[in-house]
Amino acid sequence: MTASILIIYTGGTIGMKEDPMDGTLKPFDFSQIMEEVPELNKFDVKIDSYTFDPLIDSSDVEPSLWISLAELIYERYEDYDGFIILHGTDTMAYSASTLSFMLEGLTKPVVFTGSQLPIGVPRTDGKENLISAVEIAAAKDYEGHARVPEVCIYFDSKLLRGNRSTKYSAEAFNAFASPNCPPLAEAGIQIRYNTDVIRKPIYWDAQLRVQTRLDTRVAILKVHPGMTPQVMRSVVSDPLTRACIIETYGSGNALSKDWFLDIVREAASAGKILLNVTQCKSGTVNMNLYATGATLKHAGVLSGSDITTEAALGKLFSLMGRSDNDGWVKTMLEKNLCGEITK
Repeated sequence: MTASILIIYTGGTIGMKEDPMDGTLKPFDFSQIMEEVPELNKFDVKIDSYTFDPLIDSSDVEPSLWISLAELIYERYEDYDGFIILHGTDTMAYSASTLSFMLEGLTKPVVFTGSQLPIGVPRTDGKENLISAVEIAAAKDYEGHARVPEVCIYFDSKLLRGNRSTKYSAEAFNAFASPNCPPLAEAGIQIRYNTDVIRKPIYWDAQLRVQTRLDTRVAILKVHPGMTPQVMRSVVSDPLTRACIIETYGSGNALSKDWFLDIVREAASAGKILLNVTQCKSGTVNMNLYATGATLKHAGVLSGSDITTEAALGKLFSLMGRSDNDGWVKTMLEKNLCGEITK
């Protein structure tokens, strides 16, 4: 049976093509995708496209885009076997992470991809990324189930879990990395699926549920040498902020100065949700390893384990959007909901 895929173009470099009249890069019509990338005709796949209007530069991505994407996938869910989202690279990891929490009961692939060079230039990485993303989104196992029923990112021969990904390079074709989780698949002569890592639904006939309420009252504090009490307090203790991601050193360490810990305690006492995320690209928060980490734990800071900042943000947006009960949010933050942390 022919698989059907919906390509959703939100904007970004991949959809650009040089205008022969003035030499500028302009978006091309994705209804002509089979002409632009004729290799797609070799697949036994029905491909439709949907283009956002207006297109969105990834630097301008806001939660409203995530809500629109989730609603579009929900509306078209029964019509397609998989979805490909073409997206600018700068905020792709944020979008993929947040969407993974918004789409509950997912049984089909949602593959983000893009490119570092426009699809209309000779050395583009966009064609290979798109071709492989289509093959992955259409792939099924011997029982007819999707090979990768997750929100993920395909880039430069690797399929990564969306909420484990981070943009690693501004220039290289391998722009994304997933230091704390192996690739879900790797493309060489054949596409090799890492079946032990890929998450599968409990029930393949589950109904997709979409969570579109997002509470974005989250701040991010990056601990750094020379940070002042005034700067920290303005970020952590802002009355309009409900939660704060504290990016700490190493395995979850921060300043041991009294003023730093006093502000943390004040914020926790005021009901702030405080989440400890390491600044390191690889590794995990262990708040029992050193005295400073243990002090943060006793002050009311939660461990983010090995979550990325992008996933921590999306997880907080989603959980806080579901409930005004901070206690419930804190409990759920430390649970592995969709593969975002190692448990």
